[in-house]
Amino acid sequence: MGEPRDYVAGRRILLLLDDAASHEQVTPLLPGAGGSVVLVTSRRRLTALQDAAVVSLDVFERAEATALLARLAGRPGLGPDDEAVAELARLCGYLPLAIGMLARQLHHHPAWTAAGLAAELTVAVDRLELMRAENLSVAAAFDLSYRDLAPGQQRLFQRLGVHPGTDIDAYAAAALDGTDLATARRHLDSLYDHHFLTEPARGRYRAHDLLREHARGLAAADDPADADAAVQRLLDYYLYTSTAAGRHIEVRGTTVRRPLPGDPPPIVPPLATTAQAVAWLDVERANLRAAVERAAESRRTGHATGIAAAISGFLFARGHWDQGMALQHVALAAARGAGDRAGQAGALNELGILQRSTGGFPSATASHEQALELYRGLDDRLGQAGALDQLGRAQREAGAYSAAAASHQQALELYRDLDHQAGQALALTNLGTVQARTGDYPAAAASHRRAQRIARDIGHRLCQALATGNLAVVRMRTGDYPAAVTNLTRALGIYSALGDRLGQASALTNLGEARSRTGQYQAAAASSRQALDIFRELGDRRHQACVIANLGVMQARGGDPARPWQCGDQ
Repeated sequence: MGEPRDYVAGRRILLLLDDAASHEQVTPLLPGAGGSVVLVTSRRRLTALQDAAVVSLDVFERAEATALLARLAGRPGLGPDDEAVAELARLCGYLPLAIGMLARQLHHHPAWTAAGLAAELTVAVDRLELMRAENLSVAAAFDLSYRDLAPGQQRLFQRLGVHPGTDIDAYAAAALDGTDLATARRHLDSLYDHHFLTEPARGRYRAHDLLREHARGLAAADDPADADAAVQRLLDYYLYTSTAAGRHIEVRGTTVRRPLPGDPPPIVPPLATTAQAVAWLDVERANLRAAVERAAESRRTGHATGIAAAISGFLFARGHWDQGMALQHVALAAARGAGDRAGQAGALNELGILQRSTGGFPSATASHEQALELYRGLDDRLGQAGALDQLGRAQREAGAYSAAAASHQQALELYRDLDHQAGQALALTNLGTVQARTGDYPAAAASHRRAQRIARDIGHRLCQALATGNLAVVRMRTGDYPAAVTNLTRALGIYSALGDRLGQASALTNLGEARSRTGQYQAAAASSRQALDIFRELGDRRHQACVIANLGVMQARGGDPARPWQCGDQ
């Protein structure tokens, strides 16, 4: 018998090679001469197959999915625009195989409704179990591909079933799988080649929802101790790495530099600079939220409170306030369930900061007061100082200026006793803001200048920006508008370098006011509009309203210097 190519020599043919396992299997079957077309299908990406035009089939778009489901179901009155059809397609993850099976179920069960099937899938513990037709099923198709994987690749895919997030990189995969970075990268790339994963961004991998569900089923059927150990390694990794990244973020509310927890994982991403830390936190934000929730569910309280605390400053500065509050509520509940008073106090203090920033002043005051009591019970004087300083800010925003001044003064005295320079600087500029609100401008200016000096001496850039911006507000209220513009420009530069969106918006708001008072109406309006854009991005409706009102006054009065200014304190 000759070689396969002998049979097609000299002929022009269309050759279909279905479900090829590898390029080695395909290459001997290819015609040696031109004039023929070969169509190869495979569940793998045959990257070593030379001179091939590759067409990777993705899941359907929503419109394609609903049209196919409605057509295959063949039910009178059921069209692609039906809400139940759209929901079924979504629950299938727009995967053609799953859509076809559910459509055939509807076609062969006239008593079933699309809405009823969608409701059943929504509450199903195992959606894949319902996606079948006779002896065919989505799970069986996945299993067929799974059996083609090498043991190490199977193990990683199975362990991806306990990953709480939606995507993963090689560092987290190495922690999850207990392997080195090179092995993790190799296994992820193999899973990508077998179409178990997509790569939406370089180095970041994501599994289709139904494949993730399949992985969870495999993990649930395996040794529970192995799954638990994988979760522990992953949460250890997220706790350590988020803490290391969070130490680069200068924050308003906490004056404690959190120590790195325990021994470092074997492999962590490079986080030597603020830019690297911010980039990692930004890309891992959804995974870190999922990690906090998984830690709380599995009663790993230290991980739940630790990760939430580590990323709180980043979430606050970039306006992810809803996520920040959600995480602190999860952390608080976990700490209460475990009787962890220090964890409760930390979560309450962070929660209060977010409540104040979103206008919930009574709630913020209550949260800080509870945190203060817990810190007093723990005899944690540094914690008490931080809670008092934040309590003062909540009291100030609620208009309780005497109480706010007393809280800041107590915080300042505790920080002095502890020789805590950063805390003193923050308490001083917060006290100066209260003094300015009550009209004591000389005292306010002195407090802000002292805060500036301390912050400059210790290199605390955020506190320098806060004190400089707050001093500018005092300058405006005393009529020294050129000095206010100078200070605000300096503060804005620091906030921009830190990537602190809230600080940038506050400085721009005040800069708009200061410029309007010096007759620079075009520049004033430009600054205010930039501030408005950022406040909209942050979802800060209270300050949006303030900036819109200021823009209206600028237009109506041409920057009347007699108008009082109240919405730009830092």
